[in-house]
Amino acid sequence: MSKQSLGARLSAGTTHINRADPAHARAKAPNPIGQWAFAGVAIASFGGPLALAGLAAPGLVADASDSAGFAILAATVVFVAPLAIWLRYSSKISSSGGLYAFVEAAAGRRVALAQAALWIFSYLLYVIYTTVQIVYEQLPEVVPAERRYQTLLALAIPVGMAGLMIAGRAATLIVLGAVAAGQLALAGILDGVTLAHLSTPISSFGTSAPAGQLAKASAQTSLLYICGSLPLFLGGELARPTRTIRRGLVGAFAITALVIVLAVAPLASAPGLLSTAIPGVAVVEQFASTGLAKLIGVGIAVSTAGVIVCEYLALTRLLHAITRSSVRTIAVAIGVVIVLAAPFSLIDPIGFYNTLVEPSLVALWLSQLIVFAVYPLFASKQGQRALPVWVLSLIASGLAVYGLWTAVHQAAS
Repeated sequence: MSKQSLGARLSAGTTHINRADPAHARAKAPNPIGQWAFAGVAIASFGGPLALAGLAAPGLVADASDSAGFAILAATVVFVAPLAIWLRYSSKISSSGGLYAFVEAAAGRRVALAQAALWIFSYLLYVIYTTVQIVYEQLPEVVPAERRYQTLLALAIPVGMAGLMIAGRAATLIVLGAVAAGQLALAGILDGVTLAHLSTPISSFGTSAPAGQLAKASAQTSLLYICGSLPLFLGGELARPTRTIRRGLVGAFAITALVIVLAVAPLASAPGLLSTAIPGVAVVEQFASTGLAKLIGVGIAVSTAGVIVCEYLALTRLLHAITRSSVRTIAVAIGVVIVLAAPFSLIDPIGFYNTLVEPSLVALWLSQLIVFAVYPLFASKQGQRALPVWVLSLIASGLAVYGLWTAVHQAAS
């Protein structure tokens, strides 16, 4: 990145930062990422639709099961604010810096570096500890025999992730595209099973659940979408960044919200299923077949792994934007870190996970809070109307503060 600040470029009338950046121009000129490839990354990034529909979202709305449909819809509406802010930033700035570039344009390089440091710390930890979640929590619930191979998997998955990233962008995008398509197909099956075998009560989309539990379920479900910012770090590699990012993120968000609503809302008529270890697996096992249920369960694990790859991908781009080291060199460096960290997870897998998850989430929400809080500074430079800008900033910042509070509170309890 040149010494001239992003803010100065904006004030000078530059429309897209990547067009003024020779490094990004070189990166995208030979072979820009296509719209469908970007869409695959976006779908995989939004928590993984299958993982959210079959595992995370049902568990969060269990205490407000009478209003499960309303909780999901409310969560979707709330998250429109963060999504709108990302899209407004990206309409003017598209580079491998992603959120870091947004903050630099709004508040300067020092604040941007602080934001980037928090973000890198958060997602590097996530890439390290999420393998434990897959190997020791998700897979044993659907494939009990997997316990015999947990040590091997805990070591092999990080090696596979590193190998994929080092293999290059094309291989990574192909794998993420396959993961996105596969989980959408399985999420469609899950939705079909719930809709065919469970009646969806109208009250599911009402507010019959206790107000406090309903608000908590909606807010916590909204937090699940936060990884949707990961594709923004590919902005410097797109031929038409504004249109591709807008269509990709909005489309992926809408699809993810839809599959979650269709999977979870019918469960209001069978609330006991919401409290099972993996609700999506329990539903399919009860109303379809054990084999299909196992396929859904393995798909949820793969969906989770897909998010890890998206984070790895974003980390390489952000570190390239800051350090100007090659993407391949950075991919190797991150790969060395996660491969060397894997053996330590074998000592006490659950303790390893619990030790890393809190600081990772705290750093994540602090980094996003900075992005949302400085947005009015960026918008004022663009001459945007103050009222909508402040409404979006306050809602998104409030969600980030809630995410921060939740991370700290859950760790303390």
